Amino acid sequence: MADTHKNHIEIDPAQCKGCKLCIEACPQGCIASGTELNDMGYQCVKFENHDCNACGLCYYACPEPGAITVFKKEN
Repeated sequence: MADTHKNHIEIDPAQCKGCKLCIEACPQGCIASGTELNDMGYQCVKFENHDCNACGLCYYACPEPGAITVFKKEN
C-alpha cells in the first residue's frame, strides 16, 4: 500500500535479480543491498527511506519490468 505522505519506491522481491543497477542510479542513496534471498536465490535490494525525490532513475535503470514502483507524494 502506497504511503501518499512521502516519496518512496516499492521493490518486488520476486522480480529483483540483485543486479544493483538501481543502487548505482539513485542520486539520493535510497537503495541498498539487502540480506534477504528471494525464491530464485537472488539477494534483493531494499529501499532505505532517506531523501527519495521520486525521480524514477531506479525504475529506468532496472532491467526487470515491474520490479520497482515509484510513488510521488501528493500535493
